[in-house]
Amino acid sequence: MKFFKAIASIGMLYLSVGADAAKRGEDKEADALYDIQTGMAGLQNVAKDPAMLAQLMQDMQDPELMMEAKRMQESPEFKKQMKKLEGTMGFKDSMKKSKEALKDPSTAARMEAQMEHMLTKGQEQLKNNAKGQMQEAMQAMNNPTVMAQAAKMMADPDFQKNMAKMAEDPAFKNYIAGMQDMMKDPAAKARMEKMSEQLKAAM
Repeated sequence: MKFFKAIASIGMLYLSVGADAAKRGEDKEADALYDIQTGMAGLQNVAKDPAMLAQLMQDMQDPELMMEAKRMQESPEFKKQMKKLEGTMGFKDSMKKSKEALKDPSTAARMEAQMEHMLTKGQEQLKNNAKGQMQEAMQAMNNPTVMAQAAKMMADPDFQKNMAKMAEDPAFKNYIAGMQDMMKDPAAKARMEKMSEQLKAAM
């Protein structure tokens, strides 16, 4: 089941990079334990939140994030704490139940279908969130002062470089999808084209 392998990867990603850097100290084993505890709590939330699941699937496409996850997972301290966790009765029982459930083809197929549905729902939520943010930005552009500030910012070479870098972020696809969705509405398309012309004129 490729989808469940992806979910397992998400779990490891959460275990690796879920912790707050501000809580880290000089005790690497304590840091590793905190990473695991925070990641496990986060993984429980992922199973309930479609948008969080969709966001994590996108984050997995980020090479830098995956490299950081791999680096943390390969640390001796992390491996030591994971080995302790794997030896606990609760972990063993959970793994046993999961394996038994996946042995039944119908159960495995149902679980995979549920997760895929959840992922699709989450992707739609992310797109709608991005669409809402873009609509708010367009509304703000009706203010001449905001329009002038935006034009000045977009003319800045450093800002243009940052925007080019952001476009490479998998999460940026949400805004592209949101924009494409908005462009289906003739009225919204006309407003976006007018705003684009105003920005060009102000630059």
